[in-house]
Amino acid sequence: MYVDIGKILKGEMEGKKASIRGWVHRQRGSGNLNFIVLRDASGRIQCAIKKEKVGEKVFSEASQVYIESSVEISGTVKKDERAPGGWELQVEDFRMVSRGEPFPISKDLSEEFLLDVRHLWLRSRKLVAAMKARHHLVNYLREYLDGDGFYEIVPPVITKSQCEGGSTLFAMDYFGEPAYLSQSGQLYAEVMAFGLGKVYAFAPSFRAEKSRTIRHLAEYWHLEPEMAWYSHEQNMKLQEDLVSYAVQKFVKEHPDLLEELERDPKKLKVVKAPFPRMLYDDAVEQVNKLGGKMEIGQDFGADEEAILTKEYEKPLFVEKFPKEIKAFYMREDPDKPGYVLNNDLLAPEGHGEMIGGSERIWDYNELVTRMKASGLDPNGDMKWYVDLRRYGSVPHSGFGMGVERLTKWVLGLNHIRDAIPFPRTITRCYP
Repeated sequence: MYVDIGKILKGEMEGKKASIRGWVHRQRGSGNLNFIVLRDASGRIQCAIKKEKVGEKVFSEASQVYIESSVEISGTVKKDERAPGGWELQVEDFRMVSRGEPFPISKDLSEEFLLDVRHLWLRSRKLVAAMKARHHLVNYLREYLDGDGFYEIVPPVITKSQCEGGSTLFAMDYFGEPAYLSQSGQLYAEVMAFGLGKVYAFAPSFRAEKSRTIRHLAEYWHLEPEMAWYSHEQNMKLQEDLVSYAVQKFVKEHPDLLEELERDPKKLKVVKAPFPRMLYDDAVEQVNKLGGKMEIGQDFGADEEAILTKEYEKPLFVEKFPKEIKAFYMREDPDKPGYVLNNDLLAPEGHGEMIGGSERIWDYNELVTRMKASGLDPNGDMKWYVDLRRYGSVPHSGFGMGVERLTKWVLGLNHIRDAIPFPRTITRCYP
């Protein structure tokens, strides 16, 4: 019976026989001794192969492996502080499953080449750790929302409606009719919140933004909660509690992944609610004070967000933006006309916006007026959305979190493409 390498590394099998299987991470040897570092999803272990113990034929086969050859190995577990992970398998039997061909990545580590062979590079230590971390972070986000009485819903990916603006829509032919890949599941989540109270969608979103930055993707995963009866303040409270929960649980339960990715856990242990807040107008003033150049009515870009967050260890809320630069569905602040009840949550260390949220317009007349001002037809493809305000409308709020941006910040990644297995950008749709 085969065991995970991770079980051996936990010290549960000292002196016992073990059979493992996986892929060759490293190989070296000379004379009558050969060392193979074998990996599986749970870890890596050194395997010592002595010719006198396994025989000429098996030793010869083991000496001919390539990096990423797949093999099965049996032997006795021995503690050895010199070995990676502190444990070694003294091999008694070895079987080649697939020798394969010489692994190409050992020859070329250029950025474009690694993206071309992404299907192979995903086996690397860094990306394996990043994908594990992403999995855990998503689980913790779901865990928090499920525990708070939310229902997960599934919005359509093909839609007739735009959410964030026509210029970033991916158009498609839908049986002879124009349709689009979804920019956001928000509008459909609002539908479900009127029946289920508190809901969230976790689905891909598509933005045809011609951006060549370290934080933009054309296809990304969106966590979008929507809550009936929630005010702008309650919405922000949920955001900081959700982020705090996911980050703190991750730091506590997966220090090994942070170590693998060379991420200092001290920078994450301070991420606890409440988060600092700043009004939009004050944020513009702060940007200019710290050397940037902005005017009221402009949105923040990567440089401005980096300036704003460089003095903070926690994420920063910037709230109440001018309505002219925000989406049509955001409710105007009754205490500050011309501004909306919205927020961006900016990650520290220059990682930028990871959440955008707002209280939604719930009054029928206000929504129709704003849609017309935004060039949208209330009686067109979005008539169904307007209907929500005709029949028992209530105050409600919600937000969208970019899971890759959250992952990028938590792990301290240099580029957002390493927060998703197969990044789709303006220049790449392969593999």
